[in-house]
Amino acid sequence: MPSDILGSLRALVCDSKTAPAPRVDYGRMTDFSTMPDWVSYQSMQNAFQRDKIFADYYFLPRSGRMEAEIDTPQGRKLLFSGYNYLGLANDPRVVEATQRAVQIYGSHAGAARMVGGEIDAHRELEQELAEFTGHEDAVVCVSGYGANVSVLAYLLGKKDLLVHDNLMHNSGIAGGVQSGARRMAFPHNDYDTLERILAEHRDHADRVIILVEGSYSMDGDIADLPRLLEIKRRWGCWLMVDEAHSIGTLGETGRGLAEHWSLASSGIDIVMGTLSKSFSSCGGFICGGKPMIALLRTYAPGLLLYSTGISPANTAAALAALRVLKAEPERVARLQENSRMFCVEARDRGMDIGDAAGLAPIVPVIIGHDMKGLRVASRLFEQGVLAHPILYPVVPRDSSRIRFFITAMHEPAQIHHTLDLLQKELAD
Repeated sequence: MPSDILGSLRALVCDSKTAPAPRVDYGRMTDFSTMPDWVSYQSMQNAFQRDKIFADYYFLPRSGRMEAEIDTPQGRKLLFSGYNYLGLANDPRVVEATQRAVQIYGSHAGAARMVGGEIDAHRELEQELAEFTGHEDAVVCVSGYGANVSVLAYLLGKKDLLVHDNLMHNSGIAGGVQSGARRMAFPHNDYDTLERILAEHRDHADRVIILVEGSYSMDGDIADLPRLLEIKRRWGCWLMVDEAHSIGTLGETGRGLAEHWSLASSGIDIVMGTLSKSFSSCGGFICGGKPMIALLRTYAPGLLLYSTGISPANTAAALAALRVLKAEPERVARLQENSRMFCVEARDRGMDIGDAAGLAPIVPVIIGHDMKGLRVASRLFEQGVLAHPILYPVVPRDSSRIRFFITAMHEPAQIHHTLDLLQKELAD
C-alpha cells in the first residue's frame, strides 16, 4: 500500500479516537412540543378557538345528570354522545344504593382485593353478573379497557395466536401486543377469511383466541355468533366476545349476543363486559367457566393482581342497575325500538348508515371527508344537538361519520327533530 495512503488512514483512525462525539440535542428529545401529535393538536385547537371554523364539543363539561338533554356552557343540548343506554344512572334506586355503599364502606376499596380490598358487594356483583350472562363465574375489575388487556396478556404467549376482527377495539389489540402472541386480523365480519387463516396457521400455534365484539362501537352492527361457534369448535379455539356495547342492549332481556341469537351463552369461552354503559357505573368484568375465572382472579396482572379493587360506590351502582334491569326488561325494549326507529328514519331520508340495522344502540351516519364530518357535527351542535364525529385514523380515510348513541330516554320527537336537522345540513 503506498505510504501516503497508509498515512492518511492512520491519521483518520487517530482523529476518530480523539475527535469529540457530536453533540446530541437532549433538550429537544425531551420537549413534548416536538412530538408529531403536537402539530395535530395545535391545528385542532386553532380550528376550535382561534379560527372558529368548528364548534368545540370535545371535553365539554356538563352540569346535572346525563339524560336525553344536558346543560353545557353553550346551552342545553340534545345528547347523542352518552353511554347511559338504559337511563339507569339517574334511577333513584341506583343513586340511593351508591350513597348507601359510601356510608357503609367509605369511598375506597382500600387495597388490592387479595390483600384487604375485598367487600361483600364485590362477590355479590360477580355472582349476579355470572347468573345474568349464563356463565359459571365472573370477576370484576376497575377498567373495561384493562380487562381486555389483562386477560389476553395472561392467557396468550409467544407460541399462541390471536385472530381478531379488524374493527376490534384498541384494548383487544393492546392486549394481544402485550401477550407476545402472533396477531392476525380478518376483514370485518368476514368469517370465510377467518377460516382460511385458521386453516393455514392453526397447527402452528398452541392456544388460539378468536376475538370479536358483540356490537361494534363504530359501525353499530353485530357479530354472527352461530358462525363463530361453528368455527371455534371445528378449529379448537377459544372464542372471546367483547360485549361492552351489547350487554344490556341485545336480546329480549339485555343478556347480550347469545340471547339475541337464542343460543346458550356457555358456547362463548370468555365474555368481557364493561360497567360503564348499561350498568351506569365504571369498571370491567370477565365471565366464563370457574377454572378460568379462578386463574384470572389470582394470577392475571392488572385485573385483580397489582390493582386496587373497584370502589364501593361503583360496585353498588352496577349491582343496583343490574337488579333494576332484571326487574324492568321493558327498558331494553324501549331502547331497541328507538334504535330501529332511528335507522328506519335515517334510511328513509337517504342517509348512509352502513350495516346498522337498529339491533345495537349505535348508529353511524357516514359523511365521507373529515372536514365535512366536522362541519356537519358543528352545525348540529350550534342548533342544539350533540353527536360527535369520528374521523381518520379511528375509521378508514374518507369514511368519517357522526356516531349517534341511542338511549331508552330519547323520545320519538327528539329523534325525528335530529334527523330533520341532519338531513338539511347534509343537503346544504
